[in-house]
Amino acid sequence: MNKNILYICTATLVGLLFGWLIFGGNPTKNNETDLTKIHDHSQESTEKMWTCSMHPQIMQSEPGDCPLCGMDLTPVISGGEGLAANEVKMTKNAMALANIQTSIVENLVINDAHMISLSGKIKINEEENAIQASYFDGRIERLNINFKGQKVKKGQLLATIYSPNLVAAQQELISAATLKTTQSELYEAVRNKLKLWKLSQKQINTIEASGKVRENFPVFATVDGTVSEKLVAEGDYIKQGQPIVKVSNLNSVWADFNAYENQISEFKKGQKIRVITNAYPNKVFDAMVLFIDPILNTQTRTVVVRANLKNKEGLFKPGMFVTGKIKSNSSITNAKLRIPASAVLWTGERSVVYIKTHHDEPIFEMQEITLGDRHGEFYMVVSGLQAGDEIVTNGTFTVDAAAQLQGKKSMMNQ
Repeated sequence: MNKNILYICTATLVGLLFGWLIFGGNPTKNNETDLTKIHDHSQESTEKMWTCSMHPQIMQSEPGDCPLCGMDLTPVISGGEGLAANEVKMTKNAMALANIQTSIVENLVINDAHMISLSGKIKINEEENAIQASYFDGRIERLNINFKGQKVKKGQLLATIYSPNLVAAQQELISAATLKTTQSELYEAVRNKLKLWKLSQKQINTIEASGKVRENFPVFATVDGTVSEKLVAEGDYIKQGQPIVKVSNLNSVWADFNAYENQISEFKKGQKIRVITNAYPNKVFDAMVLFIDPILNTQTRTVVVRANLKNKEGLFKPGMFVTGKIKSNSSITNAKLRIPASAVLWTGERSVVYIKTHHDEPIFEMQEITLGDRHGEFYMVVSGLQAGDEIVTNGTFTVDAAAQLQGKKSMMNQ
């Protein structure tokens, strides 16, 4: 019995020894593991930040309400995906939905370095317009002008008009003709009345000789040209002097260009300008500045610079977009780069663009730049960019908004 008790005690002691070696023999390692877990957890908690979607400058380490607007804060994970501190990554879907486009910054072409590029449009030369009007009251019985753009010749029949006043005047003429020997003054007054209504001497003599009243009278074109505006319809009642059609001579047209406020000093009357069109990209048309608008458009901050173009071949159509190039008088030797105006975000004090920092991924970073003069739809860049940089040229505001939401440096929070 005593031997059995001894064996049991010995086995119990051996079991306790093995248990201690297995489960309790390395407390240091267990403590390190626990500390590592605690450390990792604390690291995750420091990485997790909370921001306001309306005020991205608000950053807090715990959830809550925005102190500015009271909205719930949303979580933001910073420092992920191996991005630099101020880099922002866009998804492919976001790029497609916002139509974000980029282009490569290039050096200026030497020939274009001293040229100002202006955007413009072909317009009708208002000095060559002619209004064809009715010289008497009446109703349009027939209108011979059917559509805008119709060609008319001088003397061509435009419309036929029934005029009660003209009918009465003819009856007066027929009656006065019987008394012209005794009341010559009345007779001449009636004839002059018809002349004021643009009846020819031949028409008046025909009425007097026939003794018959003509109900409908024609209106003829006084100039050659193209109908630019049809102002009445058949059956309309019109007043004396009311316009029927507007006829424009398109052998000469205007090219109206928009020049920005800071470019006004570059232009003067008589200055040579080269005109290029999308319709004829291989042709350059020479013209001269004939008018500079003395009034600034306060909405676009531009003035109209106008050139006159000969158009006997009919190449220029009113409404056609054109580009004008004028030699600049200012020095832009410090500005060797040119970027689209759509790429620039301007805060009032500084100008910024977004550079694509990874060639194969949609990752961008804000870059402050120094701008030179604006030439048309482009800015000259003095500093902040290099040739070969890829910048956002369309959808810049969308990229900036994404940077704000991710708590990165952006136009509004820096």
